[in-house]
Amino acid sequence: MTDARQAPEAAPLLRLAALSRDFGGLKVLQDVNLDIPRGGIFGLIGPNGAGKTTVFNLITGLLPPTGGRIEFEGRALAGLAPHQITRLGLARTFQNIRLFKEMTLLDNVMAGLHAQLHYRFHDLVFGTPRFRSQERQARERARELLSWVGLDTRLNDRADNLSYGDQRKLELARALASEPKLLLLDEPVAGMNGREKAELMDEVRRISARGYTIFMIEHDMRFVMGLCQDIAVLNFGRIIARGTPDVIRNNAEVIEAYLGREDEDDAPLQGARR
Repeated sequence: MTDARQAPEAAPLLRLAALSRDFGGLKVLQDVNLDIPRGGIFGLIGPNGAGKTTVFNLITGLLPPTGGRIEFEGRALAGLAPHQITRLGLARTFQNIRLFKEMTLLDNVMAGLHAQLHYRFHDLVFGTPRFRSQERQARERARELLSWVGLDTRLNDRADNLSYGDQRKLELARALASEPKLLLLDEPVAGMNGREKAELMDEVRRISARGYTIFMIEHDMRFVMGLCQDIAVLNFGRIIARGTPDVIRNNAEVIEAYLGREDEDDAPLQGARR
């Protein structure tokens, strides 16, 4: 098992082409076109109800699109189950933390690694050398991933004993366990305090530096503007802008979409400085 580093290529890692999703008569997404290149950190922002989480649900197979196409490394994802999409190299965290709360940190990350193991049922039953070798490698990798997020000293603690911020880090480590080529982060700092946000920002930077491509949805403009090299803005199911943080924060249509959003996490774009 190795880090998910990939050489840069001209073709996008992920392509959304004329992607649409209707719920009855409600058009949640309308002809969304978006390319995510390999490497770096990409952000998708927009007001509540813009359709951001629907984009992630379509990419990961939780919902089928009404129209359009999703391609990952040139392969169409339509019709694939979520576990099949995960095996292709996509991993996701959720806005609402989804951990095995009564299991240890190590076992939580090990659960994410088992999709990478290649022993047969009889290897498991009889404890063959193949089983023991792969389990040992998985355990070592789980320890390594926990060390990446600063939780290696607590690997035998139960997940429900962690603070909220550390649970977010554990979820991140477990997502990395599937060795993703693309890591989808759905509002990773939701519910965090300022210190926890700063710590997670550092973690995400370190993960990106290891060669992982990251695609995130986030409402906290300071977090997005401080991390992402490239940002797309979704409003009423359509992409209204794309560019660097400086381009986005000075785009008149984007500012219009965020008018009146005065809370801390959704601060006006003009105030979202690095």
